[in-house]
Amino acid sequence: MGILNVTPDSFSDGGQFIHLDKALYHAEQLYQQGADIIDIGGESTRPNAAIVSVEEELERVIPLLERIKAELPVEISVDTYKPKVMAAAIEAGANLINDVRALQEVGGAELLALHPHVSVCLMHMQGTPQTMQDQPFYENIVEEIKLFLKNRVQHCDNAGILPENIMLDVGFGFGKTLAHNLLLMRELHQFVALGYPVLVGVSRKSMIGNVLNKTTDQRLYGGLALATLAVQQGATLIRTHDITETVDCIKIVQAVMQS
Repeated sequence: MGILNVTPDSFSDGGQFIHLDKALYHAEQLYQQGADIIDIGGESTRPNAAIVSVEEELERVIPLLERIKAELPVEISVDTYKPKVMAAAIEAGANLINDVRALQEVGGAELLALHPHVSVCLMHMQGTPQTMQDQPFYENIVEEIKLFLKNRVQHCDNAGILPENIMLDVGFGFGKTLAHNLLLMRELHQFVALGYPVLVGVSRKSMIGNVLNKTTDQRLYGGLALATLAVQQGATLIRTHDITETVDCIKIVQAVMQS
């Protein structure tokens, strides 16, 4: 999954693709490099990010989604928690809704149930982007996140979403300390064992910088190491800024695992 943020304030690429032509060109690059899915984000979810209105998010996301859909044979994901944005994205041709709030907004699950051709990724986050890094605490982080995801899956089931349309994400960096993130990566196989595809998004994140003392633009190799660990444990989808390198990494891991 290639990351395409059309935001001015995302932690790694904020402001780079806020113009439609630049965003479309980057989408073409991601596709040519081997992205199976392009994930469009119209609101930053980094720590302390500003909240964006529905109208502004739609203006950022929908025109680009329509252009990509018309010009590239690639699956499109929209990174949003707002049901109104989900509805417009689905109408414009989105294949996946990537929701950091795991369909906790009223009406989201019911909307997805009406569109069985669209999948959803349910992510765990403690708090909100504005509060999530204010001393996050867990008694048992693995069990607590497993319980949260099981409950969100049950919510989807109650709403009528097909089980095969559900994907899970433990939410690396979303209300977690470095120790939490490292433990979640080590125990990722426990979430794979829940029986749903698992998405992993760690590209260029602070957990890499905190271990390696590297700036955002120096975290490629740490991200590839984490992608390797994730795929070894059964992760289905790797969300990344760096498609070429990650595709090569995954191909080698898969070749070894299938040998």
